[in-house]
Amino acid sequence: MSISFENISRIRDEITQGLATKIIGQEKVIEEVMISLLSGGHILVMGVPGLAKTLLVRSISELLQLDFSRIQFTPDLMPQDITGASILDRESSTGGRQFSFAKGPLFANMVLGDEINRTPPKTQAALLEGMEEGQVTVMGVRHPLPDPFFVMATQNPLEQEGTYPLPVTQLDRFSFQILMDYPNAEEELDVVSVTTAMNPGPLKPVVSAEWLREASLEVRQVQIPDFQLIRATRIVRSTRPQEEGAPESAQELLYHGAGPRGVQTILATARARAALNQRNTVTDEDIDAVLFPSLRHRLGLSVHAEAEGLEPDQVLSRILEESGDRPEEADSETLKQAGFFKEWLSKLADTTPYFRS
Repeated sequence: MSISFENISRIRDEITQGLATKIIGQEKVIEEVMISLLSGGHILVMGVPGLAKTLLVRSISELLQLDFSRIQFTPDLMPQDITGASILDRESSTGGRQFSFAKGPLFANMVLGDEINRTPPKTQAALLEGMEEGQVTVMGVRHPLPDPFFVMATQNPLEQEGTYPLPVTQLDRFSFQILMDYPNAEEELDVVSVTTAMNPGPLKPVVSAEWLREASLEVRQVQIPDFQLIRATRIVRSTRPQEEGAPESAQELLYHGAGPRGVQTILATARARAALNQRNTVTDEDIDAVLFPSLRHRLGLSVHAEAEGLEPDQVLSRILEESGDRPEEADSETLKQAGFFKEWLSKLADTTPYFRS
């Protein structure tokens, strides 16, 4: 049965129109946030202060009627400051004492974690549990987080003193790493004009919170052709320098590549992008659009790459060029006939299952 995904595309347009009243430019960032939302993933944003990150997440939560929370990570922030704490209360009826749980700011549908690398590892680990498990554990008791649950964490690339770099395992939990840059001259002039004018007030919701859950289920019906699944797997494997037959650029410029979660993220987010564009099948265009935000934070640069001043995107581009995995170079018909994957593919469901990163 063919699905047009017209509802998802229409709501996307309404959200974009609503955001345009408060946010100037950043169209690519908005698209990637929407893709991650629909795929059930989380986002790590690299950008200097003052680029409307908080405003973006708060505005989307208003349009979708989701609870919003902001956490400013600092070196003295403790796990219970974000998860909540058990408090010993006195019961008014019996006069006895018992523990009650006071929820922390992590109990919201959309959470903005500002400067996540400024807080100690134990607090980062508390956030990690919420992102991965959809719950937090306080005094041995598990407390489920709201559904949907979406984290947009930020890192300031300008200052690294007094920071706690995120471990590879935690970086791997983020679906996307998004790069936010300064607006161009025309957009910055519009930003100044809008922000110095009268505050337009809160945005009018376009759908209820239930829509996001239903849309996420609908996205899972997007079909992923076998050759696209094989291509995504091959691209991720080509980033591993220890892999047999790995491109020379990967062997020289990386000390570790992306793991299986990288493939899962590419496929899940490509599905969401296809649905946003009213397609019921993932195409090369969808895969290529999510490759860089899905993989850039999963690549460990070698000393050679750092000495050359290379960024992860530049290294990934070299690997793709060397391995011939640009869309115009990929031979779909050849990939379809890759027999050694058929037995593995036959064990999967009709479509790749939904992955939460």
